[in-house]
Amino acid sequence: MTDPLTAPIPQLASFLARAEKLLERLEPLLPPLSPAPDWRAAKAFRWRKSGKHGYLQAIPRLPAIRLRDLRDIDPQKSRVDANTRQFVAGHPANNVLLTGARGSGKSSMIKALLNEYAKKGLRLIEVDKNDLVDLPDIVDLLDGRPERFIVFCDDLSFDAGDASYKALKVVLDGSISAAPDNVLIYATSNRRHLMPEYFEENLESKRVGDEIHPGEAIEEKISLSERFGLWISFYPFDQDAYLNIVAHWLKSFGCNEPEIAGAEREALNWALMRGSRSGRVAWQFAKDWAGTHGGATAKAQRGSRSASNKTK
Repeated sequence: MTDPLTAPIPQLASFLARAEKLLERLEPLLPPLSPAPDWRAAKAFRWRKSGKHGYLQAIPRLPAIRLRDLRDIDPQKSRVDANTRQFVAGHPANNVLLTGARGSGKSSMIKALLNEYAKKGLRLIEVDKNDLVDLPDIVDLLDGRPERFIVFCDDLSFDAGDASYKALKVVLDGSISAAPDNVLIYATSNRRHLMPEYFEENLESKRVGDEIHPGEAIEEKISLSERFGLWISFYPFDQDAYLNIVAHWLKSFGCNEPEIAGAEREALNWALMRGSRSGRVAWQFAKDWAGTHGGATAKAQRGSRSASNKTK
């Protein structure tokens, strides 16, 4: 076969013409180029995939949840708020892992922080766990921007051998290149160590003197969560805390004090049927009760579209 690069001019022209036609036929099959994000379009973005390519999609409507709406988690709220204030102000700050009980306010806290500090330049990038392998590309997009970005991954957990697990480790604290100072990672999880733990792994532990040294499998699972500078734990609500959250949301729906007091028994029954006294359950009850009993005002109905004191 004749090499087109060394062929006579007519043969080279014919080859180029055939190549151009081939490219014209292939072009519709190729994924579109990722659009550059319009940073002025929104305060939050979601990483989306089109084939093998990813891009930042603006999120135009955000939950109106505020920090003051998060009840009975003041110590956790204070610690994460302080870290975020440091970050927004350009001071050193840590990546944050929020772990613990379902529906206790973990993801709602991230959304509330965005509403609190968006005017000061805070932006949120939501990344699905399955897309964490793209974290290096996402960080490259954000590097050098004047805004301060929280990369948010909700309900984070990994299976053994998950490729996104190693991608997250590298971005957190495992690459030869330093992470940009305008990017932090905030993640929520129901698992403190982010990976399933098995009974047989405890058999690898060794006793050295009076100390217990965990085995390699356990060390590997602990190593990822240790790369988050802050571990914030959330706990199940007791009955008083649950009723306090119910009262807050009923009040936001326009219910008066007698109505709120009269709803307590039904709120407890609601929690009993759900098997949980979480903030999410309190929010769901408040919506149901206020709607059923007509206690919601027009203003509160608009607020019902906002986020609640909930998380996964």
